[in-house]
Amino acid sequence: MIVIHSNIASKINEKVYKKDPLTSDLGKKILSGTIELMSEIGFEDFTFKKLSDSIASTEASIYRYFENKHNLLTYLTMWYWSWLQHKCAIKTINIESSEKRLENVIIALTEPVLLDEQFDYINEVKLHLIVITESSKVYHCKKVDRDNKEGFFLTYKELVEAVASIILEIDKDYQYPHMLVSTIIEGAHHQRFFAEHLPRLTDTHEGVDSVTLFFVQLIKSELKID
Repeated sequence: MIVIHSNIASKINEKVYKKDPLTSDLGKKILSGTIELMSEIGFEDFTFKKLSDSIASTEASIYRYFENKHNLLTYLTMWYWSWLQHKCAIKTINIESSEKRLENVIIALTEPVLLDEQFDYINEVKLHLIVITESSKVYHCKKVDRDNKEGFFLTYKELVEAVASIILEIDKDYQYPHMLVSTIIEGAHHQRFFAEHLPRLTDTHEGVDSVTLFFVQLIKSELKID
């Protein structure tokens, strides 16, 4: 069962930040400002100086919340995974069929993202674009093992684990549940990016969401679900 958490950010490891950004208006402003700026200029060109200018604050104030921009990106990425797990949980409430729950979860993980009015300090649509283009930098880095030991990526792991558990309900002998789930999540990101920027690397069909349809068909075929 995928658990619903009333406080999405509570699942983010406290070592990612120096001060919880959700405890103040400035902290929330840092998050919303980062999403706006990073979605516009990218992670490489993003700096705390540019962020402080865009939100009419100071670099020193931002450093009170985050040690560096890597940890800030990690926070936003883990917030996104926690939000997705929350979304998956809602889509599986009161559904007994493991096959139907899995289909609903795959749809939730791969469908286009819409704004969630519950969180006015987060633009989920722009955050989704950041996750697609920048989130791999969170763990494709030299300090990945240290960060992993500190528990930075636990939120993402728990999402994959939750979906993998549904796969094992359907086929307890399936050998690659985590690999299948992480492949679907990361693959959906690649295909969304390709569809927007490199369309000859993917397949799109007018009037349908080809990305979600592909991954739903893929998992049904892999697990032999009718």
